Amino acid sequence: MIRIYHVPGTRSVRVIWLCEELGLDYEVVPVDFSGEYRASPEWRKLNPVGKVPVMIDGDLTLFESGAMVQVLLERYGNGRLAPEPCTDEHAHFLQWCWFAEATFARPLGEIVNHRREFSKAEQSEASIVEMRNRAWVCVEALDKEIAGRTWLCEEFSAADIMTGYSIMLVTRLVPRDLPAGIAAYFQRLEARAGYQVAMSA
Repeated sequence: MIRIYHVPGTRSVRVIWLCEELGLDYEVVPVDFSGEYRASPEWRKLNPVGKVPVMIDGDLTLFESGAMVQVLLERYGNGRLAPEPCTDEHAHFLQWCWFAEATFARPLGEIVNHRREFSKAEQSEASIVEMRNRAWVCVEALDKEIAGRTWLCEEFSAADIMTGYSIMLVTRLVPRDLPAGIAAYFQRLEARAGYQVAMSA
């Protein structure tokens, strides 16, 4: 049984969503998101940096959501939700998976961390604006990519799961209307049963 240590709205959404899309059996384990618990030896044994998620599959424990997605695809995907390896399409698939976390989600995560670290009076509005602007560059790049397409690859894939989570963060953290193409793309993602289950978990 795959165990997913989960806090609503965090990157564990990606892993639950993927399991739903692949029809995998899994167990959601709720996590105390308090700073005290996440700093505890008990939690740091599972996630050494005190973040969420964690996934346990047999003897394997992982604490990076992108790695969890890739491992689940390789172990249980049977060719689903990813283009054929060693093709150009697969290379682009990997690019958008990495983009979703390393480039797109990064400034959004910094906003969350900034607000958690500092009181309202101590927060730097200039810093938050800069982070939002960096995230919006990613929105614009994605908008150009998705123009005239339904999904990032020829068919719905885990790249859309990775990216969909980052778009969800934009809708919560950046007070701007999504461009029409991204808004339509996100509506398609929100309509998927796997997304709805993951967001309600």
